[in-house]
Amino acid sequence: MGALSLSQVTKSFGKTEVIKGVDLQVAEGEFCVSSGCGKSTLLRMIAGLEDVSGGDVVLDGVRINDLAPAKREIAMVFQTYALYPHLTVRDNMGLALKQAGEPRAAIDAAIKRASNMLELDPYLDRRPAELSGGQRQRVAIGRAIVRRPKLFLFDEPLSNLDAALRVATRIEIARLHRELGATMVYVTHDQIEAMTLADKIVVLRAGKVEQVGSPMELYNNPANTFVAGFIGSPQMNFLKAGALGQRGETLGIRPEHLRITASGQIKGTVSHVEKLGGETLIYIKTDPHGLVTLRLFGEHDFAYDAALSLDIDPPRAFHFDKDGQRLR
Repeated sequence: MGALSLSQVTKSFGKTEVIKGVDLQVAEGEFCVSSGCGKSTLLRMIAGLEDVSGGDVVLDGVRINDLAPAKREIAMVFQTYALYPHLTVRDNMGLALKQAGEPRAAIDAAIKRASNMLELDPYLDRRPAELSGGQRQRVAIGRAIVRRPKLFLFDEPLSNLDAALRVATRIEIARLHRELGATMVYVTHDQIEAMTLADKIVVLRAGKVEQVGSPMELYNNPANTFVAGFIGSPQMNFLKAGALGQRGETLGIRPEHLRITASGQIKGTVSHVEKLGGETLIYIKTDPHGLVTLRLFGEHDFAYDAALSLDIDPPRAFHFDKDGQRLR
C-alpha cells in the first residue's frame, strides 16, 4: 500500500501563491524525487505540516487533507535528523511505537529489524551525541522504518553529510527501497541524488510542475530549457541557434556531445581545465555563445588560452523557441 495522488494542489501564504495547481501520481512502491522551487513546501503539505490551500492529497484512495500528521500513516526523515538527545538510539527508534501503546515485544522486534537493515546494532545504547552524522541519519531512517508507514518522505536527508557519507547513505537508501518495496517521496537540490535514486523525477519551477518522467527521459527528452539545464551535471550548453545556421532561438547540447574538430563551427579559447581523473572538463570562451563546456572521458591536457574549434553531434542537439519550449 502507499499510492499517492495530488490533484490541483495549491498553497498560498497570504496573497502569495507558492504551489500552483500541482498534479502528481506516485504509484505503490515507486521512488519519486522532487526537485526545484517549491519541493519542500509540497513535501510538508503531504506530511500535514503545512495546510493545503486547495486541491486534494489522497493516500490509498483516502483524502488526507484534514487528517493530523500522526494519523496519515506517513513517516518523514528530516535534513536535521530531529533526534532526542537524551534518548538512546534504541529509544529514539522505538518512541513512536511506545507512544502508540504497542507491546514491548513488538517494539523490540521492530527495532531489531530496522537495526539489522541499517547496521546499527553496535550503537543501540548510545546517545546521538556519541554518533557521527551518517550514523545519526541512519537512526532517523530507522525511526521511520519501525513505524511501517504507507509512505516515506525524505526532506533533503543527505545535505548535512560530507561527500563520502552522502554517497554511502545514498546507496543505503536505494538498498532500503529495494528491500522494503515502500513508496518514497524524496526532495533534493542535488541532481546526482535525483538521477541515481529516482524511478520518477518531478521538476518544479516557482511552484509549478515543468516535467515529470524517469531520470533518463528527462535527460534525453527535456520539454524546455529549464528542465534541460536543470537535469545533468555539468549543465547543458545553450548556444545561439542562428549563429550556427540551426532552427529555433536556442540550441542545446550536452558537454559530452561536443567534439573537437579542425574546422568546427564553434571557435574559442580554453578558459579553464578541470582534470577529474576519469574525465576532463574544458571550459571554452566563445563568441557569440559565451562559456561553453566540453566533456572528454579520460585524462587530457590543454593549455590555458589555447585555440579550439568544436562541432556538435547533430542527432544529440535540442532546439528551443524564444520562450524556451522544445521544438520537436
